[in-house]
Amino acid sequence: MADHALDDTDHKILEALTDDGRMSIRALAERLHISRANAYARVTRLQRTGVIRGFRAEIDPELSGLGTSAYVTMSIRQPAWRQIAAKLQELPAVAHIALVGGEFDVILLVRARDNAHLRRLVLDEIQGMDGVVSTRTLLIFEEPTPTSRQQERHPLQEDLL
Repeated sequence: MADHALDDTDHKILEALTDDGRMSIRALAERLHISRANAYARVTRLQRTGVIRGFRAEIDPELSGLGTSAYVTMSIRQPAWRQIAAKLQELPAVAHIALVGGEFDVILLVRARDNAHLRRLVLDEIQGMDGVVSTRTLLIFEEPTPTSRQQERHPLQEDLL
């Protein structure tokens, strides 16, 4: 479903569920002043069409035992992208994978127990993959704790909602 096919109510549903993915259909309907049947049908459609990909808990990495985080940039041989992506998805420490354009080909967000775990992950697991030419590790010193996705909304986003 293309973004232009979403109406104002759909965008409000997405915003509400982004703020609280555990919100009940009843609470969602009350918040948006629509019927429960309408809210249920819309959420079901958004899930079926792939707009809503799932519901997850937002975990604090440090409190969950993953005290070291880093971005890892990778240069790869382009034909190996699909095989590399599949192997990266098997690594539990890899939180996000993106094929990008620019100075490098891939950027990863990795969460590790400590520096030794990060070193093993990058040097042994990632650099050992066929098709990986080089990596660069950018250690994350601090990540601000998100308070709400509603704060600091870009002015153009307001037009969408």
